[in-house]
Amino acid sequence: MSDRIPVQLVETFAPAHPQKMKAKSTDSLIHTRSFTGLFRTLRVSGAGFLFLAFFGTVWLNWGDRQAVLWDLAESKFHIFGATFWPQDFILLSALLIICAFGLFAITVFAGRVWCGYTCPQSSFTWLFMWCEKVTEGERNQRIKLQAAPWNLNKLFRRSAKHTLWLVISVLTGLTFVGYFTPIRPLTEALLSWQIGGASLFWVLFFSGATYLNAGWLREAVCMHMCPYARFQSVMFDRDTLTISYDAARGERRGPRKRDVKAADAGLGDCIDCYLCVQVCPTGIDIRDGLQMECIGCAACIDACDSIMDKMGYPRGLVSYTSEHQLQGGKTHLLRPRLIGYSAVLLVMIGALVAALVERPMVSLDVTKDRGMFRENSDGLIENIYSLKVINKTQQRQDYRLELVDADGFQLQGKTRISLAPGEITDVPVSVAMTADKPSSSSQTISFKVTDEDQPAIHTVANSRFVAPLNR
Repeated sequence: MSDRIPVQLVETFAPAHPQKMKAKSTDSLIHTRSFTGLFRTLRVSGAGFLFLAFFGTVWLNWGDRQAVLWDLAESKFHIFGATFWPQDFILLSALLIICAFGLFAITVFAGRVWCGYTCPQSSFTWLFMWCEKVTEGERNQRIKLQAAPWNLNKLFRRSAKHTLWLVISVLTGLTFVGYFTPIRPLTEALLSWQIGGASLFWVLFFSGATYLNAGWLREAVCMHMCPYARFQSVMFDRDTLTISYDAARGERRGPRKRDVKAADAGLGDCIDCYLCVQVCPTGIDIRDGLQMECIGCAACIDACDSIMDKMGYPRGLVSYTSEHQLQGGKTHLLRPRLIGYSAVLLVMIGALVAALVERPMVSLDVTKDRGMFRENSDGLIENIYSLKVINKTQQRQDYRLELVDADGFQLQGKTRISLAPGEITDVPVSVAMTADKPSSSSQTISFKVTDEDQPAIHTVANSRFVAPLNR
């Protein structure tokens, strides 16, 4: 064979403490170490805001109803002063597309920051890990407790941990279901043991999912179940900001006294303290390079920076950086892929805002009777229709029904209706053809519903009028 794949010899460095290379304890569970730092503060602040929004918004009222409620029974979605109907679900599709392109753009720019800072799985996992720290102690204490035989101390600490986990899980399940069923009656029914079977099932389902995912599965969800971990690599380029270890600066690693300069000892800045691995929620060693399991939480950056401060070395041995920068080049922030995603994102946001502003506050659906046509008592050909009108406003409205650009056609039946806020009504009408002869056997006609007091509130719906060509 003439074509050969070139092989490059890469020098590797043996760790100074091989016995420390396991990221997990002997029980195969990841026990993270407590730490502080800038990125931890950002993550805790962001997660705190999201938890406050999730658990708090469901308890807000807007007038005589819950402020945010997806009312499945009535097929409408309330968001404070706005009410959305099934006819508005195209807006939900637009919102999902915006979220997708937003995720693409932020991934191209800074990797998996969504996973590390705002993903519900990561946020609840950090919360459950805090419960472990409160009930079972720091990392070394938890490892010792795991290996210890069962006794009263272990039973008490484990019971306290799982009690906290269950309380948080039940509150999460109750809150989630509360966005689909009014939260106050739901809570009262649950506390009085009079909750309905369907509601109880979903509360228990989401409680169990929270308890299982955040308490037991944890990093397994990120590594084996989340599809984002699989396709993220195809979105990275050499200018993507990812959490990286500067091997050129850190190697050769090894311990040394604080007053010994790294160059004098023939070592790099990495003292092989292993703290970056001990704080990692997925148990990886960032010094091995970018890995699928890395969720971009920057815990290793905070841990490494604290060690660099103690040693008197510059920060940034582990940092958000790009492959170009690691190789001595410059990170290019503006590049075609990022500009493309950002442009589409801005266009979609603009389109969604315009759609919300122009969204008709009255809905009209037209259903033609299955019969083809008929001749009325006046000898005119007529078709029968059912008009479904929905008042999407929060006030009672009076509407007028009419035909648009309907020369040769006449609307017959009820043309004035009054609807309460959110009311839906079906109006049967007929359309008679007054022209002597139809231009074709099937013609388009347009129905219009207009608010009597606010003509700007109106909408139009089309249907077909069928007539015989030979009479």
